[in-house]
This record gives sequence, structure tokens and C-alpha cells, in this order.
Amino acid sequence: MFKRILIANRGEIALRVIRACKALGVETVAVYSEADAQSPHLEEADRTVCVGPGPAGSSYLNQEALLQAALQYDCQALHPGYGFLSENARFAARCEQQKTTFIGPSPNAMRLMGDKATGRATMERLGIGGVPGSEELVLTEEQALAEAERVGYPVLLKATAGGGGKGMRLCRTPDELPQAFQTARMEAEKAFSNPALYLERFVEGGRHIEFQILGDRYGKVIHLGERECSTQRNNQKLIEEAPSPGVPIAQREELGARICAALSQLGYVGAGTIELLRTPRGELFFMEMNTRLQVEHPVTEMVTGADLVQWQLRIAAGEPLTLDQDAIQLTGHAIECRLNAEDPTQGFRPCPGTLTTFEAPEAWRYNHAGPVRLDSHVRSGYAIPTYYDSMIGKLIVHADTRSAAIAQMREALLGLELSGPTTTRDICVAIMDDPQFASGDYDTPRMAAMMRRYADQHKEG
Repeated sequence: MFKRILIANRGEIALRVIRACKALGVETVAVYSEADAQSPHLEEADRTVCVGPGPAGSSYLNQEALLQAALQYDCQALHPGYGFLSENARFAARCEQQKTTFIGPSPNAMRLMGDKATGRATMERLGIGGVPGSEELVLTEEQALAEAERVGYPVLLKATAGGGGKGMRLCRTPDELPQAFQTARMEAEKAFSNPALYLERFVEGGRHIEFQILGDRYGKVIHLGERECSTQRNNQKLIEEAPSPGVPIAQREELGARICAALSQLGYVGAGTIELLRTPRGELFFMEMNTRLQVEHPVTEMVTGADLVQWQLRIAAGEPLTLDQDAIQLTGHAIECRLNAEDPTQGFRPCPGTLTTFEAPEAWRYNHAGPVRLDSHVRSGYAIPTYYDSMIGKLIVHADTRSAAIAQMREALLGLELSGPTTTRDICVAIMDDPQFASGDYDTPRMAAMMRRYADQHKEG
């Protein structure tokens, strides 16, 4: 096992990694920007180092500063968390060059799967079919219009280097496509320094399903079941649950086995997530792979008992996976609600500011055993920076049944003492009360419509 690692991230995920390292006896060096100098998570790291000013491009995306910090503090490995440089193959390669272990897949695997268009082609070759779409990147408006005509409207334009809903636009008619194409390209360039797009058919009434996988350096790949991520705002996830109420056990087992076989052929190492689109007919199409840890990984941990971050560390250190597929059992049901400093009545506009109150029982903090778990680095008096993602924490519950988990989540949301900027807490309560969500028979468009109704009602109030 490593003696010391650098955590090349911030906030909630940085604290999550610190906790996992402590459990394994690994020292941590936490980086921070000037805007995060007072972030509470830094108190739990063994050492801290400032890597630049507040803007992410000058700090958490500053490869030179991060690599220098790893060398300066004699870190044997670097954990990228999620977002920022977590799926940057060049950064992973630079870590390898200076003999700092990148805690994630190889640069080659990241190039193959981290780029959405290349990942689609790779998985098609390995027998995991994708949503019908462009076979290559669409580089011009004219090419996009031709591909959309071939695929059939409605279509989605998607950033090939994307994630988090950025660089994505829905087009229902040819008239909408030129403006959407330019907007998506500009957004992708700003977010990922890569404006390239691809195109796929938009499935009406689709559900967002994803499989969590782990692979070791010795060819073993397992999956830890699926998550349902269909409750989204602005193409970004808000609520996730495991297992999915829309995936039969037989389908989970059959598709999970095929996914593991495909990734084993690729020699995939580390944690990763296969994201799929479920049609109203029950078909599951490959959309993309995230070659990193997911924000929503806690729901999988709660139903399997596996600590995914500890396994990331163990695998990166060369340990074999001792988890066997036959031993993976999904027990009970888990739900996660993202607590974002956003105003749902204003299109989920970010609401930075100071949290007057943020209090919860200490027993909730990163409690893998449940029934309530709070993954958050913030506390009362915390000033939310304007430079980064608006998420201030994640509330996760685990119960024997899905209905019990919904009731437990509602109680936990209301039990969290939270005041200051507007957050997504109240809309999450409304979703727990929504009959469509409670039935388990929901999809992304229906949940988006529910959230629009909520916004309209609360604007009037």
C-alpha cells in the first residue's frame, strides 16, 4: 500500500478520499485553491498545499502545480476524485512519467473510453450496442444536419469529452440544430477545452441506468449492480437509487456479465461506470463510460457493503480483487439526494453565499452502515465559492425496501438543519412525495416535467 497520496480535488470528494486513506493507514496531502483556503475538509488531511488562485484553470486544472506538489511532498500516488482532471488521459500519462501512480485506469483506457465517441465505437466492437447515432464526430453544422437526417429526429448533440450535462443540446427539428450546434460547441470548449461533438437519436421516455464496475491488474472485472439516475435537472443528476426499480434481475445479470467480459478484454483497471439508456420497451443501449468514480457511488456502497474508494486505492497499489461476482448481493434499497446551492424556481440557478446553518447528527457523516449517511465537507458558516460546482453535500439512506427508503429520505431531508442560500433540499422532499417517483415507473422527461410544475407552483407562492 502507498505511504502517502496527493488528493487532486476539493470539497466533499476530497474528504471522502481522506477518510478512505485513514482507514488504510495512508497519509494524505490535500491541495486547495486560494478560494478554498478555509474549507473544513483540509483539517482532516495530514498536509495541505495551495496550488493557485480560485479559478479552476489556475488551480485544480493546473497540471504543473499538481504534479509538482506530488513530487515535493513525496507522494507515491495521486487520486483525482471526479470532475477536473479525473478523465484527462494526458494528465494520467504525465503522472506515470514522473512515477506517481494515477489512481484510475491507464491513459490508453481513458482515451478509448473517456472520449464518448471513441467509447461508443469500442463498445460496439465488443458487443455492447449503443444508441443509434453518428459513427464519427460531427465537425460542422452541415455534417450535423446530414447525420440528424440519417439518424432521425429528435437528436441529441453531445460533447465527446463531456460530462455533467455540459455541451449537450436536444434538437427536435432541423431549424433548431444550427444554433444548438454552435451553443454546444462553445459550452464544450469552455468546460473541457475540446469543442468536438457527436450526435445520437433522442429516445422519448428514456431512463438513465448505469453499472458500477471494478477491474484489477490481473484481468478480473466485476460489476456491483446498477443505479437508476433518471431524476435529472438540466441534464444533470439530482437523485439516484440502487438498485433500479426498472431493471429485472435477469437483465442485470445478463448485461452485467457482458459488460465485464468486454472490459476484461480491454484490460480495464480501477473503478468505472457504464452509462446506459433504457427505452420504454426495456432495451438497454450503451451511451458512454465514465472512467472514474461517480458522485453517486454511495448508493452502490450502501447496497453491496463494498468501499469503492478503498478498492480504488488497493487496486492502484497492485492488490488483486478479492470480491467475487457470485458473492456480490444487492441488499435492500438506497437513495441519494444531491444538496446543491441552487434555486429550482429559477432554472436551478446557482446560489452561492454563506450557509447560516448546516447541522446534522455526527453519526450521519460518511456512515457506510446507514441507515442515513451524509457525505459533505461543509458546516455552519461555510462560504460557498463562486468558482465551482454548486453541490454542498449528498444525503444517502438505506432501508430494507424502496418504499421504506423513500420514507427514510424524506425524514432525513427534513431533519437536516439547513439555512442560508436556496438549495435543492425542498424539491428533493417534493420528489419523495411525488406519486410517479413513488411508483418506480418514471423516466427522465416525466421527472423533469414534475420539477417544472414545482417551480411554477413555488414562483406563484
